[in-house]
Amino acid sequence: MVRPVHVGVTAAALAVVAVAATLLTAPLREPAGPPAIEASFGNYRPVPAFTGHTTETFYLPMRDGTRLAVRLDRPAVDGAAAPGPFPVLWHHTLSIDSKPEDGAGPGAGGFSAIPGLTGHGYVVAQVARRGNGQSFGVRRGYNDRIEAHDAYEVTEWLATQPWSTGKVGIYGCSNTGDAAMHALTVRPPHLAAAFAGCFSWDKYDAWRVGGIAAQWGVGPSRTVEQDMANAPVQGDEGKQLLHQAALEHQLSPPLAEMWRGMPYRDSFSPLVQSRFWSEGSAGSYSDQIRASGVPLYVVGGWRDELRGQGVATLLNVPGSRLLVGPWQHCENAGFALVQEAHRFFDQHMKGLDTGLDAQPRVHYATPDSDVPDATGLPWRTAGTWPPAGVTPTPVPLGGDGVLGSDAAGGRAFTVGADVICPDSGTGPFAQPCHVPGAGAAWTGPVLDRDTELTGSPVADLHVRVDRPDAHVFAYLEDVAPDGAVTVITEGRVAASLRAEHPSPYALPEGVPWHRAHAQDAAPLAAGEVARLRFGLLPTSYLVRAGHRIQLTVTGADHRASAPLPDARGARVEVLTDATRPSLVHLPIVSA
Repeated sequence: MVRPVHVGVTAAALAVVAVAATLLTAPLREPAGPPAIEASFGNYRPVPAFTGHTTETFYLPMRDGTRLAVRLDRPAVDGAAAPGPFPVLWHHTLSIDSKPEDGAGPGAGGFSAIPGLTGHGYVVAQVARRGNGQSFGVRRGYNDRIEAHDAYEVTEWLATQPWSTGKVGIYGCSNTGDAAMHALTVRPPHLAAAFAGCFSWDKYDAWRVGGIAAQWGVGPSRTVEQDMANAPVQGDEGKQLLHQAALEHQLSPPLAEMWRGMPYRDSFSPLVQSRFWSEGSAGSYSDQIRASGVPLYVVGGWRDELRGQGVATLLNVPGSRLLVGPWQHCENAGFALVQEAHRFFDQHMKGLDTGLDAQPRVHYATPDSDVPDATGLPWRTAGTWPPAGVTPTPVPLGGDGVLGSDAAGGRAFTVGADVICPDSGTGPFAQPCHVPGAGAAWTGPVLDRDTELTGSPVADLHVRVDRPDAHVFAYLEDVAPDGAVTVITEGRVAASLRAEHPSPYALPEGVPWHRAHAQDAAPLAAGEVARLRFGLLPTSYLVRAGHRIQLTVTGADHRASAPLPDARGARVEVLTDATRPSLVHLPIVSA
């Protein structure tokens, strides 16, 4: 058995050990009867069994001797750790401090609040991934196989401790959601449940959407000074070990350089000696995930660029669940996410009937164009994605600029200066925005009835560009009666990577997939009219009567971190006629 390494023994530490030994024979304080359960969705609030917890931090050595930092929170009775046994939850994070930037989520009621489940009889651990935070080692990539095997060891160690029931659950969001998914791929025998949000099923399709680099994903490349700002583990108050770990971290390959060096899905990175888009994708190990049989709950947001990855996970992991709200990355405003996580874990780790299994697999909210505050939206359910009743409807892009017109012709635009979107956010929180005059727009008639769009739109464009390549962006938009434009969803594709191939994993019906191997790159010939078919990110949105639906196509986006060097000044023309129609397929919900 792997044992934790405590870096110093003080009189206080010895006193804690003595108290813990005494509690091994003490009765566990629990409620007199079963917890009071309100099993309705988003309203699961059993009575807490414990009012306090203890915290200890230490180093846990892995198979190669690398020490990972651990923070362990345990239910407490009268200020001392209760002996249990308890089910265990853990978070494979970037530091044991659970900072928002480490992937815990910015909302106090979200992923960062899960350690509060100690009050309900869970032990909760934060484990810093190797090469990060207080842990030793070198980060080889980002969610690589070394980290996955660390997750196996940590899970099995937690399962075999005297205070553990042997049932272990993992949770996380953003990079730690990826880490939770990679834990599933190595199939630890004692892993009983996973609750993960805003992660990538396929790293290339998430981080280079349509072959275009995203605005985020440079990863935790931190200086020694930044690492030294972390709190040290107990016994290292002088931060000597923290300093050693910080120096080791500097040997990690720069993630931004690694991503830039892999423009194609099959690119080989000399920095990590692998085709890392494949190695770092949870979906590469979909057979192992399915074989694990571990219950999986996926969380996403309609304003998060990774929402399509959550839908892909739902479609590829039988029995998985999906929750999508009107949120940005790792947010959950207006929804008690920790209560839903609690319900999920109680169902699968304590064997309680929380009503979860009786509910459909998908819960989603539908933002309303006339409701600016979307935090109180009603929740809808579905058995899969897209929900029943969705009709993919081809809508032509008329040469006259009217959405729905069959007029032949072309709409051209010149890619101009850098697109500026004030107050749109940064990194994974950056939002698309409509910039008047940037690109070409097709605007539909004023709607005479409410129209719901729920599903995965698809753009089907015929374009001519005066350059060998172009980055093409499409925004599906809501135009209000006062002219204000709201982006509903968006998609993108590099024209040179337009070739379509069968997807290696399930996608919503009708959504094309681009393999984007180096051999697939096909620069545009002079005067060539190329067909670009690409999916827009899944959405659910209610366009009210009196509004109009619009599609805008541009050649630049403020979020693209690696624009084409000759993009500015490029002329892009979108053509449509009877033999080469340009369309957008809208997922319209039947009345």
